[in-house]
Amino acid sequence: MKVYQTNDIRNIALVGGAKSGKTTMAEAMAFNGGVINRRGSVEDKNTISDYRDIETDRRNSVNTSLLYSEFGGKKINILDVPGFADFQGEVCAAFNVVEAAVVVVNAQSGIEVGTEIAYRYSNKLNTPMIFAVNHLDAEKANFDESVNQLKDYFGGKCTVLQFPVNQGLGFNKVIDIVLNKELTFNGDKCEMSDVPAEFADKAEEMRMALVEEAAAADDALMEKYFEDGDLSHEDLTKALKLAIAKRDLYPIMCTSAKENMGVARLMEFVNDNVAAPCETAFPKKTQAGKDLQNSAANPAVAFAFKTDKDKSVGEITYLRLYDGELSEAQDVINSVNQSKERLSQILVCAGKNRQRVEKACAGDIVCTIKLKDVKINHTLTTPKNTDDQVEEITFPVPIHTVAVKAANSNDDEKVGSILNEMCSMDRSMTLTNSRELRQIILGCQGELHLNTIKWYFANVHKLEVNFSDPRVPYRETITKSAEAMYRHKKQSGGSGQFGEVHMLIEPYYEGMPDQTKYPIRDKQVYPLDWGGQLNFNNCIVGGSIDARFMPAILKGIMEKMEQGPLTGSYARDIVVNIFDGKMHPVDSNETAFKIAGRTAFREAFKNANPKIMEPIYDIAVAVPTESMGGVMTDLQGRRAIVMGMEAEGKYTTLKARAPLAEMNRYCTALSSLTSGRGTFSMTYAEYQQVPADVQQALLKAYEEESKDED
Repeated sequence: MKVYQTNDIRNIALVGGAKSGKTTMAEAMAFNGGVINRRGSVEDKNTISDYRDIETDRRNSVNTSLLYSEFGGKKINILDVPGFADFQGEVCAAFNVVEAAVVVVNAQSGIEVGTEIAYRYSNKLNTPMIFAVNHLDAEKANFDESVNQLKDYFGGKCTVLQFPVNQGLGFNKVIDIVLNKELTFNGDKCEMSDVPAEFADKAEEMRMALVEEAAAADDALMEKYFEDGDLSHEDLTKALKLAIAKRDLYPIMCTSAKENMGVARLMEFVNDNVAAPCETAFPKKTQAGKDLQNSAANPAVAFAFKTDKDKSVGEITYLRLYDGELSEAQDVINSVNQSKERLSQILVCAGKNRQRVEKACAGDIVCTIKLKDVKINHTLTTPKNTDDQVEEITFPVPIHTVAVKAANSNDDEKVGSILNEMCSMDRSMTLTNSRELRQIILGCQGELHLNTIKWYFANVHKLEVNFSDPRVPYRETITKSAEAMYRHKKQSGGSGQFGEVHMLIEPYYEGMPDQTKYPIRDKQVYPLDWGGQLNFNNCIVGGSIDARFMPAILKGIMEKMEQGPLTGSYARDIVVNIFDGKMHPVDSNETAFKIAGRTAFREAFKNANPKIMEPIYDIAVAVPTESMGGVMTDLQGRRAIVMGMEAEGKYTTLKARAPLAEMNRYCTALSSLTSGRGTFSMTYAEYQQVPADVQQALLKAYEEESKDED
């Protein structure tokens, strides 16, 4: 394969709804460029893009696939991106490394969740968009309705450049406004002819409106338009390219990817009207804010945006080259950790097929294998420019969490290793070993995302793994003072154990006065890692307990605060006064006083009118306005308090406060209520006391759990 220069490279992402036909579009593009000689299909499980076992099993994309097409003397790098909302981490990564997104829209269903997700990332990352209305050969295809929805949702920038002559069954003709021709598709061929008289007036009116709109992208072209009243085809192409690059215009094209109709014209349009990497209006920046120029003359800057694993070659690292050139056997520096790496091979991808090339130029997207320590968001540079770290991709925060445990405890380490590897390759997942909850917590993007993880464990790793709801990080504290004592006495031959501790505990609050019942000889304040504090006061007089045993008593109390008496949750905000006790000249030791201190604290805690505190979160839920009533009702059923709402376009954002305990699996409920269109975020706010009925239920549940463990 030839080496393409930056001017001859185009980078696009195919995005949109799950059944819009992106993978079929990618297949047609590869076929039209001669990369493959026969088009596969999703139904036959033989596309070059959906080649992974899970994708052929489920017949939908799960991972982004990189492929390319050589068309019209240019190389088009194509990222075929999954359409389900749960895989939007893949959408996010793709939008970060391309110059344009082709948003594939199903002509039968119009705007879908995947369309809206694509638009959100387009806005966030300033990525130009082209809409391809697909499935125009379907019986229920409705081009006009799809266009109306696009304009209604995304505004007047959505501009029709083609419209179908005979949509539905038998579709094979479109009017192309830019070419001012009728295109007739016959198999994989396209015939061009003059616009029929019945469409001539409509086509001319649309063309002149397009010329005026596109000319506004450049002052010189606008001046020429005012002088001549029109633009030549070359000037119109130039104007369109500028308008698309600035995101002033979102073209709407017509396709039937399954029958390869309109796809070659779409590729030609991409070649002519999508900016080359060096022409982008919104260049990628380094973390220091410097624009990356996509110039082969600069030192190399290659950004790792995706990693994957292959049975035959191991780990694959996908690189977007923002400056310079990469060659086989080239030594580079990982600017994140300063480690040296050698690029053993430079590979171009056609889905599952990979081909070696001697080098890649700025702007290209390639992959390599067998790097030692390169992860997603790492930048490879030369020793001259290690400061050129590319701005990192900000992946979506997980919205669905589960506790994970191997069914066989002997597999715990193996399961943890697999999950860590999954998280390194999918940054929309997180893995946390929660000491507080005593669980491994996996964060993901929803039920479908989780089901994908389960599929890998069952079908690839052959491991049985249990997934359950995470525990809630409650807090325990007290509301009144209480005294208790405990004598620990154990005799079993030889030295025994003896320790007796008397204590008074009080609820702590800022600025509280010291108790006066027992004189305080020594006061220690211990801020707690989980919030709040413990005040430990030594009130011993007369030497009933040696000072050397005080640390042991404190240790026993801290152990019980780490696993509270009520539900095993952290305890906080307590003052402990040790005012009396007894020792034995032979049998007293640190272990005895630790046990005595722990048990006395537990008894005093239970008598101090204890309460359970629960974490409260600020919730922001963005939903289509027509779904607002159902979403609000559901939130109120979760003990949420609605704080307000803000309307923006067709969406309303509800702001509420809700207990974390009630928000488990909320992403699933919200998706059901809004047909997948709702989104939400959660931010910790504070701890509040749980209602009395909830506290009783928690105490009963913990008691039952403790019995089971015994």
